[in-house]
Amino acid sequence: MEQHLDTDVLVVGAGPTGMLLAGDLAAAGLRVTLIERRPHGISNITRAFAVHARTLEQFDARGLADDLIATGSPITGLRLFRRLSLDLSRLPSRFPYLLITPQYEVEKLLEHRAMSTGVEFRYGTELRTLSQDTDDVTARLTGPDGTPVTLRARYLVGADGVRSAVRTALGLPFPGISVIRSIVLADVRLANEPEELLTVNGTGDAFAFIAPFGDGWYRVMGWDRTRQVPDSEPVDLDEIRDIARRALGSDYGMHDARWISRFHSDERQAPAYRSGRVFLAGDAAHVHSPAGGQGMNTGLQDAANLSWKLAAVLRGDAPDPETLLDSYHAERHPVGAAVLRSSGAIIRLAMARGPLTRAARALAAHLLNALPAASAKAMGMISGIGIAYGREGRRVPDLTLREGRLYELLRESRFVLIAPEGAQPVLPPTAPVSPARLVRATWTDPARRTALLVRPDGYVSWTGRANR
Repeated sequence: MEQHLDTDVLVVGAGPTGMLLAGDLAAAGLRVTLIERRPHGISNITRAFAVHARTLEQFDARGLADDLIATGSPITGLRLFRRLSLDLSRLPSRFPYLLITPQYEVEKLLEHRAMSTGVEFRYGTELRTLSQDTDDVTARLTGPDGTPVTLRARYLVGADGVRSAVRTALGLPFPGISVIRSIVLADVRLANEPEELLTVNGTGDAFAFIAPFGDGWYRVMGWDRTRQVPDSEPVDLDEIRDIARRALGSDYGMHDARWISRFHSDERQAPAYRSGRVFLAGDAAHVHSPAGGQGMNTGLQDAANLSWKLAAVLRGDAPDPETLLDSYHAERHPVGAAVLRSSGAIIRLAMARGPLTRAARALAAHLLNALPAASAKAMGMISGIGIAYGREGRRVPDLTLREGRLYELLRESRFVLIAPEGAQPVLPPTAPVSPARLVRATWTDPARRTALLVRPDGYVSWTGRANR
């Protein structure tokens, strides 16, 4: 018998992006349903290991950063191509490092939070079709026992990965190219522990990456220019050992592989992140090479950008709902395009073969090592710290205020209005915040005479003079 359900927001895809978004919306008091094709259970077959500084700041704004940090290991330096060194300890953040932790740790934390805030999870459930009108989205689903389900939602978000059923149902193209083919992956034990926590290097014909799970297992990724075969071609540990020896100088005594796979990596981006009442986020909106470890982080930051906007509209806090919702695409699509360019540049430099491209790689490494401003810009892009949405969309660091740290005050998806003591700033009528959702805070410096309204995602919403 067919089921009929109603919700405020239907989120499709229970990966990191979907679970962060769903948890935010439920924490804001909304009815949220999250569906996932997989049966219940977090898989340890994961490709993401890097959590960057800006993502940790977003976790901090939800009270989750310390718990996530406890699952991994921070590294303050990145070395690429054995020439380029990036000193992450110079990042202007409370988290001046890269956290190495497997994606399943991120997912476990976000799943627990989403469940605790009241998200309704429906595992083993697939989206079949969707339609929308001026008021709602109607999604037709299939439950785990084959039962048809019709669900009406005010809005729907597709966070269902590179083969997004939501994007397909919308008829949106996903233009791009396969940037690197025949990547091999394995989870292995190592007889010899690498000197660095994150081991990565590329030669003319081989590229390899090793990261720890933290429990004695290691993820190894490799690519061999001379062996470009279909994803269906068998792969064994000897092939991965050979790639590692050529790219890294050692295979570190790899043994006892529990999982081996072959895949390819694309560079693709949807032309629109919004279609009426339906949105795309994470890999459903953009995919790129794994270089730089930006994939999961970009998706999580998509979710942080979209969640407070949907919440403001659904609560009736937005004076201009359509403009606010359109700003999701306007702000995040350029970021996705920039990540495609930066990750693509890294992987192409790693795969440099000819004398000209190798010379370009050497020059790029030299300039980044020698020029602090260039190095800071590169680290800002990779870490997410340098992302801004125009002058009024600048990232706000974790300021120390009289009431406490800014990112603690941002919790529960609230705006923070910072002003001098005793001042009563008048917010513009377009500010998408109600007094009930506003936290007031005070500068510690009495000489500051300005007012600053900070969005729930930690970016500037408005600045002005503070009138007493």
